[in-house]
Amino acid sequence: MGSPPPDRLPAAPSARQAGAAVRLGQRLLEQIGNTPLLQVTRLPEVPPGVTLLAKAEWFNPGGSVKDRPVLRMIEEAERSGLLTPDRILLDSSSGNAGIAYAMIGAAKGYRVELVLPANVSEERKRLIRAYGAEVILSDPLEGSDGAIRVARARFAAAPDRYVMPDQYNNPANWRAHYDTTGAEILAQTGGGVTHFVAGLGTSGTLVGAGRRLREAVPHVQVVGVEPDGPLHGLEGLKHMATSIVPGIYDPSVHHRVIAVATEAAYAMTRRLAREEGWLVGPSAGAAMVAALQVAREAGEGVVVVVLPDGGDRYLSTRVFAEP
Repeated sequence: MGSPPPDRLPAAPSARQAGAAVRLGQRLLEQIGNTPLLQVTRLPEVPPGVTLLAKAEWFNPGGSVKDRPVLRMIEEAERSGLLTPDRILLDSSSGNAGIAYAMIGAAKGYRVELVLPANVSEERKRLIRAYGAEVILSDPLEGSDGAIRVARARFAAAPDRYVMPDQYNNPANWRAHYDTTGAEILAQTGGGVTHFVAGLGTSGTLVGAGRRLREAVPHVQVVGVEPDGPLHGLEGLKHMATSIVPGIYDPSVHHRVIAVATEAAYAMTRRLAREEGWLVGPSAGAAMVAALQVAREAGEGVVVVVLPDGGDRYLSTRVFAEP
């Protein structure tokens, strides 16, 4: 069939119609947050009296929970006048915050430099570079603490060149979770949450969301999750007793901390993919191991666990190497 005759061609949109279309459009950064709560339905360890819900943070546009605090920290730096187009965003990261900085920096037009431990997954490095950010690698044996030290030294050497939000010590980190993650969980559960489980890295998620939940639901139990020792393979999590403790960490927010072994977390990560269809990262596997322990001990209630990121950025690691 040929083209329609000239008198049947659709009319060009008017200026008013075009403007309406623009207003109907969504901007990338507006998609951060409001992630779903997914119910665990196929793991047999969940007691019949417990509803186990996972906050699916890989639905954020940058693929992780870190989109929330990084956006908040950048916007606070803009409002304060510290962040201007001639300055470079600098911070340390185990990967996910770095991806968030790179994505949001690209969307806002800022240059970005990230310090990462050299042993973070190759996918994370490539994602950051794909957004146009520069990656500086630190000693893999020093983990996230080594990356922190390198970033601090880099900033100290050229403070007029950089803006360093410092996710480990910036209160905008936990406030982002107080205002969004915690508020969303309250709305999504109708205030019925009885237990809240989240990993300890910068601690922003647990501190911010935990504070919001405890204010609204005084009986809620807040549980932190950390690796079971200083040498571990759980990127994004800290063994607090042997690490540089984040300035925003407030141990009074959680009621207890559950230590999880790396191999147990890896095995659960693979199970979530095969049994629930959720491709998540190893820190999510660790959080789920702890959440199942909480669920078994509680016997009844509504347990909400934060799953920080997706598993596609770990496919080259040994997390998914086993059959």
